[in-house]
Amino acid sequence: MTSYDARPSGCTPFEEELMNAMNSYADSADAPEFDAPAMVRRTRRRRAVGIAAVATAIVVAGGGTALASMTGGTHQGARPAASSTAVSSDATTMLYGFSEGRPFPIDFSNFDLEGAKSYLLKTQTKLGTVSKKAVKGCKPGSVVGLDPHTPKIVKPGDTVNLTICAG
Repeated sequence: MTSYDARPSGCTPFEEELMNAMNSYADSADAPEFDAPAMVRRTRRRRAVGIAAVATAIVVAGGGTALASMTGGTHQGARPAASSTAVSSDATTMLYGFSEGRPFPIDFSNFDLEGAKSYLLKTQTKLGTVSKKAVKGCKPGSVVGLDPHTPKIVKPGDTVNLTICAG
């Protein structure tokens, strides 16, 4: 057939020859091999590792949140971080004694009365008397002194007396 009329298949000779070549190649090529059970195991293992990673992150974040709430991390005002380094004044620093280890200094110099009360509640110490004192350059209502202060160590259940700025 040398004419270019329409064939019974509806294809030109070039298209028919191309189809035959593609079919013979497809018939001669090996089918790809894959291991379905191994693919399923790998998918399950990846999923398990991902779930374990998320669970670990949640536990770590929960522990950090619990630690922050225990040490006063949820207060509306800014408060100085308690550290074991030198603090601004011994008169406003309380050495809090844990059951084990060294005492922990807590600086009350930038606390107002409400902030100091909530921090004393968190350290399980009791608020004693609150007195006012006129101090030059202090913010009215802020803590300017406490008793007992450094170097005396305060333990849970002890009473702490505060002196606040009169203005």
